[in-house]
Amino acid sequence: MIVTTSSSPDTAIIHDAQRLADELGARYAERGSHSLKRLGTRHKDEQILVVSGHDVRYYDGQEPPLFFHPSMAFVRVKRLLRGETDLMLEVSGCVEGDEVLDCTAGLASDSFVFSYAVGPQGRVTALESEPVLAALVREGLLRYDTGMTDANEAMRNIEVVCQNHETLLSSLDDDSYDIVYFDPMFRQPIHASNSLAPLRQLANHSPLSPASVAEARRVARKAVVIKEHRGSGEFDRLGFEKRSVNTSKIAYGVIKI
Repeated sequence: MIVTTSSSPDTAIIHDAQRLADELGARYAERGSHSLKRLGTRHKDEQILVVSGHDVRYYDGQEPPLFFHPSMAFVRVKRLLRGETDLMLEVSGCVEGDEVLDCTAGLASDSFVFSYAVGPQGRVTALESEPVLAALVREGLLRYDTGMTDANEAMRNIEVVCQNHETLLSSLDDDSYDIVYFDPMFRQPIHASNSLAPLRQLANHSPLSPASVAEARRVARKAVVIKEHRGSGEFDRLGFEKRSVNTSKIAYGVIKI
């Protein structure tokens, strides 16, 4: 993989790109006047991470770029601002000051909603086992500007950790977090969106194991929560009580502690 910058970068952007290249074991390449296609051809590598002042984007050949965007999570946060409810927060029992471990961060959409809900006194740790995706999301959370101070602070307060949830859960003490959360849904995407294709290429597709659920129950003080397709057999297989609404293809499962 190549790490480069946007066109006409300043010193800070160059340093960020070099730092990410070192972190990911990738090759830093000066952008110069080259297009990304020409840069990839020159280095014989189609995987390119591009660092700019406002985001970090991952390109892989002909796929559209992957980059952090709060998307529907920001819509959910704005609904919370209006006093509306959120099913994920209801199911988990999440309140201000809680500590949440998101074991399958992906693009950190649910971590963003949790972080807003727990506030500055709470804590959200987002685990992502794939290094490129973890770095991309971490940098995006630090850079993205929603135009709302509270929402920006919620994103900045998320701690992204590049770690497999099985390994981390086994290392934690009992009752380390209020809520332990899983979203393994990218194995069977609801939306056939080409924009998410790069994410599915990077994401860990391993199914959630009963052993991980058992560890999560040990680590959680309040609840273990899973998000899945409404008709999924994972709820029964893993011992979760399903909660859903008729208007959504998504359902949540909960194990109360």
